[in-house]
Amino acid sequence: MEGTVFTPALEELQHVKSEQGEILTKPFLDSCRHILPVIDKFGPAMTLVKSDIGGNITRLETLYSSNPSRFNILYSLVQVEIESKTAKSSSSCTNGLLWLSRAMDFLVALFQNLIEHKDWPMSQACTDAYNKTLKKWHGWLASSSFTVVMKLAPDRKKFMEVIGGTGDINADIEKFCTIFSPLLLENHKFLARFGLDDMKAS
Repeated sequence: MEGTVFTPALEELQHVKSEQGEILTKPFLDSCRHILPVIDKFGPAMTLVKSDIGGNITRLETLYSSNPSRFNILYSLVQVEIESKTAKSSSSCTNGLLWLSRAMDFLVALFQNLIEHKDWPMSQACTDAYNKTLKKWHGWLASSSFTVVMKLAPDRKKFMEVIGGTGDINADIEKFCTIFSPLLLENHKFLARFGLDDMKAS
C-alpha cells in the first residue's frame, strides 16, 4: 500500500471546497467513503459504525446522482428537504448527513485519542471518543450494545501497523483530523440553523 490508509481520503479532501468556500457533495462523500477501509481494519468492533456510515453515504449519493448539477453543493441536499418539509423524516438526506457527521465526529475523536494518548489501549480510546460524541444521541439500547462492541477493539499496536502502510501514520491522522474537523463543525452549524442538529436516534 502506497502511503497510509488515509492517503486516498487526504487526496480527496484537497477538492472538497468550491472556489466560494462551499462544501462540495461528491468530494465530501468520497472522503467519507475512503475512511471505510480504516474502519475495516478494526474488525468486528466497528461493523455497526461501518454499515451506518456506508448507508448514509449511499442515501446522500442517491439524491446527488439524481441531479448532480443541482446537488453539487452538499447543503443543497438538505435545503430541498427543508423546503418540502421532509427534513425531519428518519429516511431523509438531512438525517443521513446528521448521522454521517456524528459517526465521523466519533472517528475523528478516536483518531485524535490515538495520537494524543499513546499509552491508552484501543478500548479506552474508543470509549472516550464515544462518550464525547455519539453517546448523548443514542438511546439506552444503542449505547449498551456499543459498550459491548468496544470490548472487541483490536490491539492498538497491530492496528497502527496495519493502517500505517508505507507512510507516516501519525502525520496523516493529524492532517486528516485538522482538515476534516472544521467540515464537520460546518455541517453541525448549518443543521443547527434550522433546528436539525439535535435529532436523537429512535
